[in-house]
Amino acid sequence: MAGGKATPRQKMINLMYLIFIAMLALNMSKEVLAAFGIMNEKMEASNAKTTESNLAFLDGLETKASEDSEKYGKLYQDAQKIKQLSQDYYDYLEGLKQGMTEGLEDAKDYARMDNSDFLDQKFFQGDNLSEGGKEFMKRINDYRTQVAAIVPKDLKESVNVRFKTGDENGQEVKRDGTKQDWINYHYEGYPLVASLAKITALQADVKATEEDALKRMLEGELTSQVSLKNFATSLQASKSAFYAGEKYDGKIIISKTDNSSTPVKAELTLDGRKLSEGTDYKLEAGGVKMLIGAGAAGDHVVEGTLYFKQDGEEIPVPVKNSFATISKPNAALIAADKMNVVYRGVANPMSISIPGIPNNKVNASAPGLKSVGGSKYVMNPGTGRTVTITASGKLPDGQTISSKSEFRIKDIPRPAGSVSKQTGSAKMPRANMEIATIGAMLEDFDFDLNLAVSGFKFKVPGQPTVSVNGNRLNANAKSALKRAKRGDAVQIFDIQAYITNNKSYKLKKVSPVVVEITN
Repeated sequence: MAGGKATPRQKMINLMYLIFIAMLALNMSKEVLAAFGIMNEKMEASNAKTTESNLAFLDGLETKASEDSEKYGKLYQDAQKIKQLSQDYYDYLEGLKQGMTEGLEDAKDYARMDNSDFLDQKFFQGDNLSEGGKEFMKRINDYRTQVAAIVPKDLKESVNVRFKTGDENGQEVKRDGTKQDWINYHYEGYPLVASLAKITALQADVKATEEDALKRMLEGELTSQVSLKNFATSLQASKSAFYAGEKYDGKIIISKTDNSSTPVKAELTLDGRKLSEGTDYKLEAGGVKMLIGAGAAGDHVVEGTLYFKQDGEEIPVPVKNSFATISKPNAALIAADKMNVVYRGVANPMSISIPGIPNNKVNASAPGLKSVGGSKYVMNPGTGRTVTITASGKLPDGQTISSKSEFRIKDIPRPAGSVSKQTGSAKMPRANMEIATIGAMLEDFDFDLNLAVSGFKFKVPGQPTVSVNGNRLNANAKSALKRAKRGDAVQIFDIQAYITNNKSYKLKKVSPVVVEITN
């Protein structure tokens, strides 16, 4: 009887042994003989069920070996050896039982099986063992030795106990303290039905040993597979990037990284485009290694199915993961905090965006603000001293982001009058002054505005002021110029200028120009 926690089958066998021992002190009644027969039938039925489950278990181990010979090949070979040894010994015991009941009119008339002649003649010859007895002992000892050499270490003791044949001298201690050979102690002089039940109990021990070995061998490999040495950790989160202040919802997960977790095939797509094995990914221990490029800036989705071999079938595992690609910076972003300025009368170009949100999902609004495509806008401020621009958008998780920026509104600075593109003061001959163009310029201004002059006033020392329409001297101005002497400073002032594409905007007063006549 095996050590450790007893199974229901073992408990039944143990009970049979107790009843058998009790019979030694009693005159066996017909009812007791029948009870042994009934117990024998129950053990035979249990043995048949165990045989079926062991065969199914062995088939499963064979499937595992075909899927992963490196891990399960040796186990399957050992299981086959145990199966063959067990079957040979089981069949030998079954042959003994058939011989014991051969010639009986009714093999289930247990009340009449009180004769001990069959095994007494089969096993014993006088005070010695017959050839049949020697074979019986050799069979049980060989089975114990051979199976114990194959099973896992923690089962060896159980096998030795189940099929123990007495002490080191092969003897059992009797009640009176004397010793007797193990085979005589258990099989000599007992009723046929009792010996029949004991042989069936031996068969039950064979089936239990086979079952324990198969289970423990697979359990040992499964324990090795779930060892932390075969796993690696990774992070899994609802998205690949988070904003400052958000709660990170990721978790650390473990995954197998040995050959037993290698998928047999994969069907994957990237943003709907089918991926090819070898070019875009490759199968390896623990999963799939991606060989794709990061792609354009934005979110990308890898989805599809991985297939793993399990119990002879391909088990699908769905895949749906995303990653984000951001543009690689190629310049620093530098801003003057005090220079948030827009100019009245000018189409001020602006760029408005929110990191992590596509431009087409960003809304920007302010008086005079107009989108011109993508992140580009134009601001034409109206009245007032400031304007506030509001930008908003939704993150992939549905959260709304909104931001406001205030800009000062400034007028276009005072233009400077010019003569032949010379401002302030200039020197030129009289002839050059007669044909010069009067203009207005915005010096050191950020915008290249096209200014035109519609009129001005011209003053020669000692002569009346002449009003001129247009941007060149008229006849009256030229006449006054002829009276100017060498070294005289003529003045061009009250210059009327305007922006050619925005005539409604009133420029500040244009500064005058003084020209010294050189001849």
